[in-house]
Amino acid sequence: MARHTSRAGRIGRWAKALVAGAVLTAGMLTGAPQASAAGLGQVTGFGSNPGNLAMYSYVPSGLATGKPLVVALHGCVQSATDYYSNSGWAQLADRWGFAVVFPQTGATNNALSCFSWFDSSKDTRGRGEALSVKQMVDKAVALYGSDPSRVYVTGLSAGAGMAADLLADYPDVFAGGSIASGLPAQCATTQSAASGCQNSNQNLTPTQWGDKVRASNPGWTGPWPRVAIWHGSSDTTVAPVNATELRDQWTNVWGIPQTASATQALPGSTTLSVYNDSTGRPAVQLYSVSGMGHGLPVSPGSGTANCGQAGAYFLNTICSSYWTGLFWGLDGSGGDNGGGTQLPAPGGLAVTGTTDTTVSLSWSAVAGAASYTVYRGGAQVGAATGTAYTDSGLGAGTGYTYTVAAVDANGTVGKASSAVTATTTGSVFTPKCWTDNNYNQVAAGRAHQSGGYAYANGSNQNMGLWNLFVVHTLKETSAGFFVLADSGCTA
Repeated sequence: MARHTSRAGRIGRWAKALVAGAVLTAGMLTGAPQASAAGLGQVTGFGSNPGNLAMYSYVPSGLATGKPLVVALHGCVQSATDYYSNSGWAQLADRWGFAVVFPQTGATNNALSCFSWFDSSKDTRGRGEALSVKQMVDKAVALYGSDPSRVYVTGLSAGAGMAADLLADYPDVFAGGSIASGLPAQCATTQSAASGCQNSNQNLTPTQWGDKVRASNPGWTGPWPRVAIWHGSSDTTVAPVNATELRDQWTNVWGIPQTASATQALPGSTTLSVYNDSTGRPAVQLYSVSGMGHGLPVSPGSGTANCGQAGAYFLNTICSSYWTGLFWGLDGSGGDNGGGTQLPAPGGLAVTGTTDTTVSLSWSAVAGAASYTVYRGGAQVGAATGTAYTDSGLGAGTGYTYTVAAVDANGTVGKASSAVTATTTGSVFTPKCWTDNNYNQVAAGRAHQSGGYAYANGSNQNMGLWNLFVVHTLKETSAGFFVLADSGCTA
C-alpha cells in the first residue's frame, strides 16, 4: 500500500522521472536571424527579464518576414538544446518556414530547472518567468519579422504547465498552444500544491477551471487561443486526469460543450477528440496516446508525418509537433481539418456476421487508401489493409456501433463512414457496481496497481493512489471490464 511522502520526496520522484538535460553549447545571437547551418543560437538583451531566463532561437536560413513564431518550453532537468534536438520543431521550421524560440530556465530559479508553473509570483501576467517569455516574443517579432497574429506556445511537463499559464495570461499574444503531459492553467499557486495537481483529480467543474483562465487576464473576452492537449494513458508522473481537466478548462473558455464534435484514430495508438467552435472550426483538440507514459510523443523517420528524435521522455509513438502544427495551420492549410487533405469516407459499411464475442464488417474500397482504421463507439479498435475486419473479445448480447476511415500512405486518416450497429448473440451481461477504497478494489481483482497508483481493470483508468484513503465506484460493464462511475452507477 502506498504511503504519503514529504514534499521533497514527491518532487524527487518527479525529478527521477524526467530526462537529464544536455549542456547547452550554442553561440550568441544579438541581432540578425540565425542561419540554419549555425543551429541554435542565444539571444541577449531581450528585456528586463524578471524571470531570469535565457533565450535561444532557431531560424531557418532565408526565412521571409511575416511568418509564424513558435515558443517551445522544455521540461524539468532539461535544456533548450534538448528540446531543439528532440522535439521535431526545428525540422518543421525548416519544412514549413517559421522561427522557434526556446526559453531556458536553470537551477538558479528551481533546483530541478523546472519552469515555475505553480508559483503565482512567476507565472502570472506581467510577472516573473511569464513576462520574460512575453519579452522574448517581442524580441523575436522585431528580429525576425514574425507575424504577431501567429504566435504559438508549446511545452512538455513543467514547460507544458507554464505554456498553459501563458495562454491564460496572454491570450492577446498567443493564437494557440500545445500542452504535452502537462496541467491546467493556474492549477496550483504554490509549490506545496503542485503535487496534488500532478497526481489527482481536483474535482473542479468546467466553469471553475474556465474561471482560472478568465481571472488571469480580467476583461479579456476573446478571441481565445486554440489549444492542443497531448497525454499518455499510462502517465504516472502527471496523471492523465490532467488532460480531461485541460479539456474542461479550455472548452469552457470557448463556451462549447465537453462532448467531442468528432473523434478519429491517428498513428501510434492515438485517439484524437475534436471540439469545434460555433463556426465548426476545431478550437480544442485532445490527443490521447494509449499506453504511453510521461513524455513528448515523437516519431523519427523520413515520412511526412515523422519528426523528432526518440530518447528518455521523447517517446517514439507519434510526432505530436507535426500534428500540432497542422492544427495551428503552420503548413499553410489554415488548420481547419487538423490533418491536411483527407481521403473520402468509405461507402457500403455493413455487418456481415456476429457471434457472442465477435462482429464482422465489410466496406467498399477507397482509391488511394493504404489501410483502413475501424472504430467502435468512436474509439479505434483495429486496422485492416483490405475491406473487411472482425472485431473480437466482445460481450454477449450487446450492441456496438462501428465506423471506418481510410488512411493514406502518409498516415493521414480520412473522413469516417456512416455508422452501423451490430448486436452480438447470447445473453446480456448484467452490469454490477462496487464502491470501496483503492486498496480493496485491487485486492478484489477489480483493479490493479502500478507505481503506487491503482488502475481499473479493462479500461485502465487512473484511480489515484493505491491506498485505503482514496475511494471510487467501479462499474463492471462487461465481464472483467471496469470503468470509473463516481458520478452515479446504475447496475
